[in-house]
Amino acid sequence: MKRLPAVAGAFYEADPQELKDRIVWSFTHPVGPGKLPTVPKEKGKRDNLFFIVPHAGYIYSGPVAAHSYYYLASEGKPDLVIILGPNHTGYGSYVSLWNKGCWETPLGDVKIDEEMAMELVKYSEVIDIDERAHLYEHSVEVQIPFLQFFFDSDIKIIPIVILYQTPEIAEYIAEGIYRLMQKHPEKDIVVLASSDMNHYDPYDITYKKDEMAIEKIEQLDYKGLYDVVENKDVTLCGYAPIMVAMILAKKFNKKPYILKHATSGDTSGDKSSVVGYLAARFGS
Repeated sequence: MKRLPAVAGAFYEADPQELKDRIVWSFTHPVGPGKLPTVPKEKGKRDNLFFIVPHAGYIYSGPVAAHSYYYLASEGKPDLVIILGPNHTGYGSYVSLWNKGCWETPLGDVKIDEEMAMELVKYSEVIDIDERAHLYEHSVEVQIPFLQFFFDSDIKIIPIVILYQTPEIAEYIAEGIYRLMQKHPEKDIVVLASSDMNHYDPYDITYKKDEMAIEKIEQLDYKGLYDVVENKDVTLCGYAPIMVAMILAKKFNKKPYILKHATSGDTSGDKSSVVGYLAARFGS
């Protein structure tokens, strides 16, 4: 079973070489880290297990996303990347996992870790197997070319999108991932929480709203983050994925590090109506 790209040619380039050039541009852009990371041939123990990454068009959010991928790639190729994104389309279950086959991008096909996916479904209690939720969703798809750029297509993923974004759902998903990671200490597993920050306010307002959410992330206060989104009109779209990363960080005694906070106005120049983007890692 193959999942075809839904946003190639829109969120990122459909031509393989142009896509690679865009990823290099993301790293060397003034908003980006400024250079490409060096991927070690012999990897040691991974320090950064969980990341926050944005998921907009690369021309807008690519340079911010590059900060998280810089750290991820610098610690070598993971055995498995669990990618959590919000469900923008409304299709599918409350929490939907694609469990078989591969995902295609212009850079090739990436395989699903089918055995680990089924274990995670069993451990989490709230994850359903549901391909419909993924067919047109971009929040997971846009992460994959970044992974392929550094590790070719020789990497396995578990794609999950979350429609019902509550602290309770995040707790169940986090517990499932925690149990999977505890059961397989030999596996190098990384979790990506895909989310953009506040949407479509002027630059100054978005920046202030984002800072309310970032403060809760820095405190690992996942219920506080939920409160900010629900009650402070902060239109952060992937708050459940971020809550999962925060809960896991607590379980593994990892600290949050904000790598980059910027907006679409920082890359496009138009600051009248912007979307916020955040790159963060959870490590020692």
